[in-house]
Amino acid sequence: MRMRAPRAALTPAGVTQVVVAAGRRVGLGEVAPHRLRHTAASELLRRGAPLAEIGQLLRHRTELTTTIYAKVDRDRLRELALPWPGGAS
Repeated sequence: MRMRAPRAALTPAGVTQVVVAAGRRVGLGEVAPHRLRHTAASELLRRGAPLAEIGQLLRHRTELTTTIYAKVDRDRLRELALPWPGGAS
């Protein structure tokens, strides 16, 4: 709902305006709502949340849509990787 008349549902453009204005107020510059969704999903994944639950939270229709957040984290892979035989890296 809007704070001023006409009282109606908030449009996607209205949500964007609210998020951009809040980002500017706190010194982040222009931050779009999609960036907030992406950051939240990436953090959940980093903390071990399953893709299915992240997809539910973001209201994705298919799990395939959620897999975009399952990108390779090279630093974490380096921690897991075994040394190459013969010592070469």
